[in-house]
Amino acid sequence: MTKENQIEQGLLTKLSDLKYTYRADIRDRFSLEQNFREKFEALNRVRLSNSEFARLRDEIITQDVFAASKTLREKNYFQREDGTPLHYTLVNIKDWCKNDFEVINQVRINTENSNHRYDVIILINGLPIVQIELKGISISPRQAMQQIVDYKNDAGNGYTNSLMCFMQLFIVSNQSNTYYFANNRNQHFQFNADEQFLPVYQLADENNKKITNLDLFADKFLAKCTLGEMISKYMVLVESEQKLLVMRPYQIYAVKAIVDCINQNRGNGYIWHTTGSGKTLTSFKASTLLKENPEIDKCLFVVDRKDLDRQTREEFNKFQEGSVEENTNTESLVRRLLSSDYSDKVIVTTIQKLGLALDDKKNYKERLRHLSDNRMAIIFDECHRSQFGENHKAIKEFFPKAQLFGFTGTPIFPDNSTYTIREGKEATYKTTESIFEKELHAYTITHAIEDKNVLRFHIDYYKGQGEANPKPGEAISQQAVVDAILEKHDAATNHRKFNAVFATASINNAIEYYRLFKIAQQKKVEADENYVPLNIACVFSPPAQLMAKEGEQKNAEDIKQLQEDLQQEKFDNQSNPEEKKKALIEIIDDYNKQFGENHSINEFDGYYQNVQARIKEQKYSNKDYPHKNKIDITIVVDMLLTGFDSKFLNTLYVDKNLKYHGLIQAFSRTNRVLNDTKPYGNILDFRSQQEQVNQAIALFSGEKSEEKAIKIWMVDPAPIVIEEYKKAVEALGVFMQENNLVNDPSEVYNLRGDSAKIAFVKNFKEVQRLKTELDQYTDLDESQKEQIENILPTDRLLSFRSSYLETAKQFKAIQDKEGNNAPEDIQQLDFEFVLFASAVIDYDYIMNLVADNLQMKPSKQKMSKDEIIRLLSATANLMDEQEDLSDYINSLDWNKGQDVEKLREGYQQFKAEKNDKALADIATMHGLQTANVKEFVNAIMNRYIFDGEKLTDLLEPLELNWKERSVKEQAFMTALIPLLKKQAQGKEISGLTAYE
Repeated sequence: MTKENQIEQGLLTKLSDLKYTYRADIRDRFSLEQNFREKFEALNRVRLSNSEFARLRDEIITQDVFAASKTLREKNYFQREDGTPLHYTLVNIKDWCKNDFEVINQVRINTENSNHRYDVIILINGLPIVQIELKGISISPRQAMQQIVDYKNDAGNGYTNSLMCFMQLFIVSNQSNTYYFANNRNQHFQFNADEQFLPVYQLADENNKKITNLDLFADKFLAKCTLGEMISKYMVLVESEQKLLVMRPYQIYAVKAIVDCINQNRGNGYIWHTTGSGKTLTSFKASTLLKENPEIDKCLFVVDRKDLDRQTREEFNKFQEGSVEENTNTESLVRRLLSSDYSDKVIVTTIQKLGLALDDKKNYKERLRHLSDNRMAIIFDECHRSQFGENHKAIKEFFPKAQLFGFTGTPIFPDNSTYTIREGKEATYKTTESIFEKELHAYTITHAIEDKNVLRFHIDYYKGQGEANPKPGEAISQQAVVDAILEKHDAATNHRKFNAVFATASINNAIEYYRLFKIAQQKKVEADENYVPLNIACVFSPPAQLMAKEGEQKNAEDIKQLQEDLQQEKFDNQSNPEEKKKALIEIIDDYNKQFGENHSINEFDGYYQNVQARIKEQKYSNKDYPHKNKIDITIVVDMLLTGFDSKFLNTLYVDKNLKYHGLIQAFSRTNRVLNDTKPYGNILDFRSQQEQVNQAIALFSGEKSEEKAIKIWMVDPAPIVIEEYKKAVEALGVFMQENNLVNDPSEVYNLRGDSAKIAFVKNFKEVQRLKTELDQYTDLDESQKEQIENILPTDRLLSFRSSYLETAKQFKAIQDKEGNNAPEDIQQLDFEFVLFASAVIDYDYIMNLVADNLQMKPSKQKMSKDEIIRLLSATANLMDEQEDLSDYINSLDWNKGQDVEKLREGYQQFKAEKNDKALADIATMHGLQTANVKEFVNAIMNRYIFDGEKLTDLLEPLELNWKERSVKEQAFMTALIPLLKKQAQGKEISGLTAYE
């Protein structure tokens, strides 16, 4: 088996072959700084005195990697000892290929309290820019990622107080599997109930074939000019979030294709990148690179809706503050087109505004006439929607020298085109290719699913209950649809952890559904006082013609722009507009009462934005942001079915006929990746559109075989997954028997040796993964549900979960404590507590459950005290509070009823008293006054909770300099620090957790 040091030596040889200079002499902080000094002086043609260099070094070293990254890429100022200015750069920012590339290994950055050693580091002009951490071939690269994050989070690490602050990229590899990711502050690589993964990438070629072998990766990624280009061109500094992004391979290939097309003046082209693949970042990077091209006069980024105009501007300005300004009307767009300011070189606008600017009937066109010979780059977002009408024709005619580029997730082919060109007697379909000439790069949904950048789909073609199956495309009764949704919603959304959009066929249908849900939910509340109603919202555009008549001219114009892509709504609003307006006013009034808002139809955009925000706020736990503030289902006609993204939207209910690109766009609202609690996008189709789905997959998959594409796009049918689940449970039983144990959760604690416990962790994780997937299938019949329950009854599943969590936490603690020194088989483990986290089993749920069962006779209790504690121990949501909650529940008098609010107050008081007792015990043990210890702890907690200081920063001085402390002080701190960490756990600071 290839050892880590062999992999390291092989990589050093490869980098030497790539003309890197190997520097065996650089092994510590001092030699690293001396080498940087030589490179700096050579680049800037200057000689610094020792004191000048020390001052320069101290000025550029920062705790903030984002600030260091800006310094790396900019021209900077330094005042010399004689008062003269020195304008310097750290690298050759005009031509990164001309920098000095070196490689070092096994360097130790000895700081005041850290002695980490790094495997391989690439230096550019003496600065550490890329760190490569290697593991043996049997170890998961995720352990190398974890090690990097652990190093970064250690007190006094070199990333904050040495030249290591300039680190831009991390690469991790076990030789056969290689990943890369950007450096950022506050990085996490946790495997807890929130499953906060780093955004990590694998390299791929232009056809999306993965390049994971370390040698091949080095050839393709680490060639000096390629690496220089990656850091200088294809990393983005997100100003608003103070964050570094590195682009994915397919994004880079798309940008290069556009830039090359312009540099070589090779006409137009389009980029086929699937919905959810990050087209905005790709287009932003393309436009900023074109901004630097002196041959291009303007770069226009054109969207087809007002809300997308705002969204795109916000995204662009998030990547680079002030990069684009709002064009509030056509006049402001015209002024910016005429402007020669560099800041106006990139313009974001809607196609409607641009069309008005070039309209023969308006007075703008003459003012712009002299620009018609200018060389323009015009990038169209989602070009399948808007590039077949008069506006596009006017743009092409007015700017004959413009090069046009389209981005689309769903191109128009002859099969899905509804637009025709007639030349004489011949009629041909307009397609994306006929408009934009050629495909420059493709990254289809098939690629994205295989890369796990988007999710697969599960489609439930609703069959009805005891009635004839509906014919394809045929509507069933609306009441049956409402009943089915209310029955299936909790399962589809993992007990409301996620939310849903309901696509209806017309505005009238949307209104009727909204009213039916109100009636149906009221009946459920009357029948069951414990039923928590779903929060239902509804959004469709008001009739623009009525708004204009009533003097709301600006609102009417905004709505017209909004409706450019809402063809059904635009058509619907032509008939009985007064009724539709009245219904929308009713819906908005209900919304205001439900959520404490103050929206009106006259400011429709504000209402629409608020609906979108609440859908996204599903990301907050109910403890942090109560369920009453969130939306469970949003009823729509056309809105939100294109261009809207939320990781916490996982379900689409469909009662309208969809096909081709409209179908793919709508389905793709559900397939944003979050974590393993969201295994797929859920579609519940009430129109039996299986044939339309298959046609869309065949057209947009990029695969020659429709059968292969369906296998990639769709999760397996329930019977197949049930069979896999059965085999996984049987395998768990065989494993227990092989260890001479009865197949019972309590026997897990009798497993002998780490290897047996590790095997259990792996076995049961597979059982739970399949169960999580099955839990969200909405098409299970009663016999299948019974079959799943019989395979592993719920109470035994919960007990096994509890055993898993306990065992996994023990191994995680060993991994955290021993790092590289942990046994190799423990290092190989990937812990995924997220699989065991259920949104419904949260703090509110437990408190309500206790309140419901207190003072009830055992025969009437839903769950006994012991069952509630067992449930608590089987969920990862409350791992940190499990011990305290269990103790509290055990302390309660179960013959005395309490409401939920009293229970909450009692729990907080119980925790405070428990904490006080622990402090008193520590004080007594160490011969200190309890009041003094409590005052000391309160001072730290106040700084943490109220002043917003990081817990790690507050504890750092307590954990350091052990040699300078007495044995008594060491013992006191050793006892106190875990208590401080526990007391801080779960407390929120501006929405961030204690260890953010």
